[in-house]
Amino acid sequence: MKRVALSISILLMCIISFAQAPQKMSYQAVIRDAGNALVINHAVGMRICILQGSAGGTVVYTETQTPTTNANGLVTIEIGGGTGFDAIDWANGPYFIKTETDPTGGTSFTITGSSQLLSVPYALHAKTSETSTDAVKISGNQTIAGNKTFSGTTTVSTPVNATDAANKAYVDALKSQIEELQLLSGIKIKDIDGNVYKTVTIGTQIWMAENLKTIKYNDGTVIPLVTDGAGWAALTTPAYCWFNNDEATYKAAYGALYNWYTVNTGTLCPTGWHVPSDAEWTTLTTYLGESVAGGKLKEAGTTHWASPNTGATNETGYTALPGGYRCSCAAFYSIGYFGFWWSATENVVAYALIRGLYYSNSDVYRNYNYKKSGFSVRCLRD
Repeated sequence: MKRVALSISILLMCIISFAQAPQKMSYQAVIRDAGNALVINHAVGMRICILQGSAGGTVVYTETQTPTTNANGLVTIEIGGGTGFDAIDWANGPYFIKTETDPTGGTSFTITGSSQLLSVPYALHAKTSETSTDAVKISGNQTIAGNKTFSGTTTVSTPVNATDAANKAYVDALKSQIEELQLLSGIKIKDIDGNVYKTVTIGTQIWMAENLKTIKYNDGTVIPLVTDGAGWAALTTPAYCWFNNDEATYKAAYGALYNWYTVNTGTLCPTGWHVPSDAEWTTLTTYLGESVAGGKLKEAGTTHWASPNTGATNETGYTALPGGYRCSCAAFYSIGYFGFWWSATENVVAYALIRGLYYSNSDVYRNYNYKKSGFSVRCLRD
C-alpha cells in the first residue's frame, strides 16, 4: 500500500460552549499520499496529543481515533472525548496539537504533524467579546461558541471585540489557516503572484472558477504589460493588459486579458494546471448540454452581465463573467456583454480557437480569432 503523508493540519473551529476551558474541538486535516495525491474515502488511524509549551513539549492529553477521509481527502474529528481533557489548564499555554497517522487504519503511527492550538486564546476571551466585527467561512458541520451549529459552507460572524487584540489576532490566524486548508484540499489554488482562486468540479474536470490574474509565468518570469495601442497591434510575442488599461477597476472581477502567444508558452497557469485545449472545452460543453451550457456557466443576474442575461443560472459554480476583450487592432470592446476565453489549440498560423458567452443567449460560442487579440483565461487542472 502506498505510504501517505499528513498535510499541514488546521484547527477549524473550537469551543462548544462559553466555558472557561473547551469541552471539545473540531479538527480537520488533509491526507495526501507520497505522490502528493489526495487519499480519499479511506480509513486512517490517528493518535492526537496535546502538548504544553512547544511542539516538542510535555504531553498533557492523548487519544486515538480511526476516521475516514472524504472525497476531498479531509478527515474531520472531534477532540476531547478521552480521560484528562477536562483537566487541561488552558490558561497555562501555549498548547500545541500533534497528530500521528497510520495510513492502514491501525495503530502503527509513522507520520507526524504538529501545529499550535490557536483556539485557546479565543476560548479564554470569549466571555468578554460582545461585538461582531469579523467573519469566518466554515465548511462542514461545526459547533461554535454559543452552542450554535452550522452545516454546509456557512459564513459565521465570530464574536470579536475590536479592542481585544488576542481575539482579533485569533480570527486573523484562523482565516489564514482556513485558506491554507482550502489550498491543500484543492478547494482553492494560488498563482505565483499570490492571487487565490476558487475551483469547481464539473463532470470529470476541475476548473478555476475565476479568470486568471497573474502577471508572471509559473516559473516567475514577468509577462510583458503592453498598454500602447500600436505596440499591442504589432505584437507576435507574449503580452497581457487590463481592460481599458485600468487595473484598479477591472482586475479583481475580470482578471487580465492575454494574447495567445502568452497562452502558447505552456507556463501561464499555476503548476499542475493548464489552458484547456479546444477538445477539453468541448468535453465541458458536451457534459452540460450544448444549447444550455452557457447559461449553466454564466453568473446569474445582472450585476456584471447586461440584461437580460438569457438562461443564466450558474448552477455549475463556474461564475463566468463578461470581461470583454481587446481586439488585434488594440481597441477594447464589450465589457458587460461578452466574455471570451482562449483555448490552447491553434487554428491556422494567425488564429487560435476560443470560446465565448453572450448576454443574450445561453449557448457557448466556438470560433477562432487572431492570436494578437486579448482574451480571458480559465485554467483547467492537469
